[in-house]
Amino acid sequence: MKYYVFKLKGPRADFASTMTPAELALMQTHGAYLKSLMAKGQVVVFGPVLDPAGVYGLAVVRLDDDVEPDTIWREDPVIKAGKGFSYHVAPMLNAVVSQQ
Repeated sequence: MKYYVFKLKGPRADFASTMTPAELALMQTHGAYLKSLMAKGQVVVFGPVLDPAGVYGLAVVRLDDDVEPDTIWREDPVIKAGKGFSYHVAPMLNAVVSQQ
């Protein structure tokens, strides 16, 4: 298994506080997509991060060794919509996972 940190940047700095109804609907679709990956065991945790420098989305993703992370983010509805969202993906060197 490999683990990755996915950081989702919105289309503008104040996105979290200025979302339009259409953007809110897109974010709900994004959340449903990540929940579907969680049900498959690929997403460990996800949610918005209230960083003073700007809100962003964060997910920790667990993938089989033969699966590349771009297969996950390219299918995200926020990326497919072409509305200015972008991901920064970084591999984790070592992941210590709760056995709950």
